[in-house]
Amino acid sequence: QVQLVESGGGLVQPGGSLRLSCVVSGVTFRAYVTMWYRQTPGKEREMVASIISRSGATNYADSVKGRFTISRDNAKNTVYLQMNSLKSEDTAMYYCNAKYGVQTYWGQGTQVTVSS
Repeated sequence: QVQLVESGGGLVQPGGSLRLSCVVSGVTFRAYVTMWYRQTPGKEREMVASIISRSGATNYADSVKGRFTISRDNAKNTVYLQMNSLKSEDTAMYYCNAKYGVQTYWGQGTQVTVSS
């Protein structure tokens, strides 16, 4: 059974930081591309960051470049999203995604709210 479990969301003031974690089980973690997406009500889910396990190559949405960092620990089957200099527009539900070919899996999401 494949499971992706996110954690680390919460309420933070503008300019603050949060680190999201996603533990992946039930798949060969190293083989999967892992990504973070986010979604706000009434909008489509958007890709925030991705990382390819084998190469370590990363990719970011323009809106988070220079502020967010994606990383993964293959020994712990975990992918992280370090979010710095948070803005109110970063407020969203954040989802972890693992993809291998046509196989794709989602976590349940963790809420991030940036507000003073």
